Amino acid sequence: MRCFIGIDLGSTTTKAVVIDEQQNVLGRGITNSRSNYDTAAAVAKTEALINGRFQLFRHALARSGALNGGLDDFIAQLERDFRAEQYLEQLADLETTCQRNLETARFGDAAAATGEALGEVFRRLSAEAPSLFAPGANRKSDFFRDIAGSQYLAIGEEVAKAQGTRYDHLLNLFDRSIIEVENRVYGDSVRRHLLAALERSFVALPQVQQHRDAIAAPIKGVLDMEMEETYIVGTGYGRARLPFSKEHVRSEILCHGLGAHVMYPGTATVLDIGGQDTKAIQVDPAGIVESFQMNDRCAAGCGRYLGYIADEMNMGLHELGPLAMKSTKTVRINSTCTVFAGAELRDRLSLGEKREDIMAGLHRAIILRAMSILARSGGIRNEFTFTGGVAKNEAAVKALNELVEENYGKLTLNIDPDSIYTGALGGATFAWRAVVEEGKTAEARE
Repeated sequence: MRCFIGIDLGSTTTKAVVIDEQQNVLGRGITNSRSNYDTAAAVAKTEALINGRFQLFRHALARSGALNGGLDDFIAQLERDFRAEQYLEQLADLETTCQRNLETARFGDAAAATGEALGEVFRRLSAEAPSLFAPGANRKSDFFRDIAGSQYLAIGEEVAKAQGTRYDHLLNLFDRSIIEVENRVYGDSVRRHLLAALERSFVALPQVQQHRDAIAAPIKGVLDMEMEETYIVGTGYGRARLPFSKEHVRSEILCHGLGAHVMYPGTATVLDIGGQDTKAIQVDPAGIVESFQMNDRCAAGCGRYLGYIADEMNMGLHELGPLAMKSTKTVRINSTCTVFAGAELRDRLSLGEKREDIMAGLHRAIILRAMSILARSGGIRNEFTFTGGVAKNEAAVKALNELVEENYGKLTLNIDPDSIYTGALGGATFAWRAVVEEGKTAEARE
């Protein structure tokens, strides 16, 4: 199967999309961006190809009829078991790396006690791992660094206290080791993990045991199918550092414009609010960019600004929108400058303003800033498509709807649940065009 891949290396996350020869989206992948851009691109691509396999599993099993109404439950269980296998491999790698770094750490007489504490920490981490991937488990992140980090810090503190060892030594080992583990790509073990997950799923769902062979056959057929990486196009904030030749790199403006057009063919105006920048793009009926504007070098009003606010409020980033939706009035926020955000936030709280009202004001201020960028690009035309990570924030969407209607009247506002992948989708579409329409066959890597 020929596959066409787009990779969007953003400032906070790197996304990848895989499409087939009919331009159907096969899979999507995401990872946190890091200084090692080769690794970020490779991990996102691997995740997209894995996601594509699961889509193919679903289609093959649906055609087989083996699950007779239980397809969704089985695929969900298979994916949970696969992620658990992945997590355990990385956890074992992290333990090995920590133990190796312990050998060169200058902990003096405390080294032996630290080693014992480290072993206990990882014993507990491994024991708790299955619960993280159980049905209904609530994980705030799917990134290994975030999951393992939060568990390690909590368990490490308990173990250090119980054993009378130094907690800062355990933290030192984690900090030295996590980047090394995070920057490894585990693509070679995907097939092994999928087969192991299949066996675990049969145990977890005994009701499907009688159809074991009928289920296993189409899954193994998909695993044996080659997903040929026919052509790759890279884009995004870090596109200049992607390990591709220049021919395989497109600007993020072009990719976001085309990606929005692919999602919603009627798109005329695109607003993308990502982690580091805000883009306002005008496209023609074919998805070709006519004009655009971006914010300056300041990240005010972008995802990183919201992340800073979340830290100030001691909340998760995903909690800001729901809190703002509880507001009964909007507090006017004078600045979306990240540098002064904490000070203004504390001032508002000291004046007795409610947290939810302050959050509503912050979201409105962010969208007001975006509206000024849109105005400079040519305004808002119907249809209007909102993309980027901030498009998942319900308070930002509410503020955008209100301000658009106030200034431009009632327009069609498109928001795709997978809009964070818009740039990568545009890149994948450019890759498809390069081969199918232009006949290119060049390798992506320099």
